[in-house]
Amino acid sequence: MDFNFTEEQEILRRTARDFLAKEFPKTLVREMEEDPIGFRADIWKKMAELGWMGLIIPEDYGGVGGDFMDLIVLFEEMGRACFIAPFFSTVICTLPILSAGTEEQKKEFLPKIGRGEMILSLALTEPSATCDPSGITTKALADKDGYVIDGTKLFIHDAQVAHCFLCATRTKTEGSLEDGITLFLVDGRSPGIGIEVIPTVAHDKQCEVRFDGVRVPRDNVLGEVNRGWDIVEFIIQRGSVLKCAEMLGGVEAVLEMTNNYAKERVQFDKPIGSFQAIQHKLAQMLIEVEGLRYLTYEAAWHISTGIPSNLLVSMAKVRANEVYQRTCLDGVKIHGAIGFTKELDLGLYFLRTKSSEFTLGGGGFHRERIACELEQLQPPFLR
Repeated sequence: MDFNFTEEQEILRRTARDFLAKEFPKTLVREMEEDPIGFRADIWKKMAELGWMGLIIPEDYGGVGGDFMDLIVLFEEMGRACFIAPFFSTVICTLPILSAGTEEQKKEFLPKIGRGEMILSLALTEPSATCDPSGITTKALADKDGYVIDGTKLFIHDAQVAHCFLCATRTKTEGSLEDGITLFLVDGRSPGIGIEVIPTVAHDKQCEVRFDGVRVPRDNVLGEVNRGWDIVEFIIQRGSVLKCAEMLGGVEAVLEMTNNYAKERVQFDKPIGSFQAIQHKLAQMLIEVEGLRYLTYEAAWHISTGIPSNLLVSMAKVRANEVYQRTCLDGVKIHGAIGFTKELDLGLYFLRTKSSEFTLGGGGFHRERIACELEQLQPPFLR
């Protein structure tokens, strides 16, 4: 496997870094955190003009026709910039439309997404907060005109600006927990939808979304009725790796700013970076960041080549959860007292560690998946 980026991907990286540095300074991050909507339509439009919204969408549907590794490049830069936008939410809903949508659904949704005219949000988790099939209790009952959805979704990212929800429901109660799950593309303006932004430490616009007798036509079923869990697995797999790339960009930024501070901060007439205790901590941070980089790239490479590995995906997510939090904490310690202030950019990343950890499964969820994969794995060292 070759983890070197192509010339086009390097151009995408440089373009993204320059654009985000110019259009999305940390002062704007702080403003958007305090904004109850937390969305800048002008920046979103510029992103669409750069082709980012349609990066993974085929040219036949008005997109750029890129691949999964292109998304990894972009998400890494967005994580580095501490970017706030419903981009992650939209992408993880776009991917299953590409994979499981009908031709009519692709023609209806993909061009609008590519032009930046449609924002999507994944309505998966409920009050149990689990990504397991047992957590899906929102019901969708069939009637003569389609389906009626009733239930509450919790911790739904960017619902306050979503034009459409990809909603996971239970359409059958008998059988295994994986059976009877159906995904619907639900118009965000449908009568019966109530949205409330939940206050969080990270100010990351997670919402409670209530579906009260929301009617959805049969044509808006994504995939097959009662067979939606396979699509949820698809979303968890791809979305987890994209979130790992975003966290990787975040830890890169934290390591860079901490290393620079250690060179500049003088104590006892010497830069604190000359002290062995600081040097060893920075060295360990670098080791962990580089380890996360290659684990993330390997999981992404397997997906991009059509041989996804659930084991690698969960390993990367567990590692990203740990490295992001530990790197931010060590960065705060090296900065000393100033590291605990809100004014320092480091704090913007630190506040996002928990939100990123539990997006599409926390450590416990992915460790359980690793254990299940190991039961079926027989590498040489286990024989």
